[in-house]
Amino acid sequence: MCKHRLILSLLLASTFVSYSQKAERNKIIIVTNCLNIEREFETVSLSKESLGLNSFDKLEQYGIREIGTSDFLVTQCVDEDGDGISDVLLFQPKIMAHSKKKLELVRTTVIPKASENWCYSRFVPERIDDYAWENNKVAFRTYGPVAQKMTEDKVKGGTLTSGIDAWLKRVEYPILNKWYEKYTNGTGTYHKDTGEGLDNFHVGDSRGIGGVAVKVDSVYYFSKNFTTWKTVTTGPIRTSFILTYADWDAAGNKISEVKHISLDYGSFLSKFEISISGTKTLATGITLHENNGKTEGNLKEGWIDYWQPLDDSELGTGIVFPKNTAINYEKYMNSNKELCNLYAALKVKNNKVIYYSGFGWKKQGAFNTKEAWENYLGLFTVKINHPITVKIK
Repeated sequence: MCKHRLILSLLLASTFVSYSQKAERNKIIIVTNCLNIEREFETVSLSKESLGLNSFDKLEQYGIREIGTSDFLVTQCVDEDGDGISDVLLFQPKIMAHSKKKLELVRTTVIPKASENWCYSRFVPERIDDYAWENNKVAFRTYGPVAQKMTEDKVKGGTLTSGIDAWLKRVEYPILNKWYEKYTNGTGTYHKDTGEGLDNFHVGDSRGIGGVAVKVDSVYYFSKNFTTWKTVTTGPIRTSFILTYADWDAAGNKISEVKHISLDYGSFLSKFEISISGTKTLATGITLHENNGKTEGNLKEGWIDYWQPLDDSELGTGIVFPKNTAINYEKYMNSNKELCNLYAALKVKNNKVIYYSGFGWKKQGAFNTKEAWENYLGLFTVKINHPITVKIK
């Protein structure tokens, strides 16, 4: 009798170990590149639900590594819904052309930490009320309600625009806090290049790089400064935030506008997800400054751009949009040069518009010619229309 009980106990223990091992088996993540180009600096986003994790599991306790290696990829956990619990895991795999890569999700305490929050954004009250963002390649800012009121009250130093400003950085490391600190403590200015870059990009009433407008007949209308802001995440892979605007008028049409902007590591373009109501089309534009550069557009591929001389260098600005979202593009000229923009008209689908906008500065080193910049935009559109695919086992 004792012998039978011992055998039964061993069988039960063996069964328990078998099921326990199966339950703890790592999830396999298969990422596939269908294009004939190597993929790098493209972010894969995995929700907790897609990973098959329970609500009580903490994403911060998981890492991703290539099968057969001990090397973990840099990851970033994001609380997208603002409930205080991370619900999305980000990573950037490197995949050769026409190939797959197998990764595994591992519960671990040795997840690598990036040396910097390369992708960073924040509200800047010490410079009136800017909101600024950057990654290792580019930097941007836009303006809040206090700057708007100062302008309306004719107080010196205000800014009234919903256009997007560019900060032309030429170093990989973060510069936003450093440049603002120089400005506030009086030890320098970000309008002069001391080796890291500068802000010599004028926005004014223009759309800057990626500001929006609504066209009615032959006139473009647009919002004023943002009214509220919310930072969603900063980290080694992505920064994202939400800007809300007061309702505005476009020839009798009440327009409601919210921007969800994100910028990923390695990208020269910010992603704009616009929630919009009151219009069936939305224009996004690039300022033409002195109109001394060259405009170009390719609706089939999905981009517009402007290559211009700027001080002692040259600058490429551009907007990329997903397939089948653009209606047309237009070089709009006006006696007020700040209203001169290169516009792309995009379809509003379910009150949403998505596009990407940014710049390449010759002095930064990545783009020495107009052709190089346009090649980047063209490849960018191919990638967003054929994203890295993910399967989870």
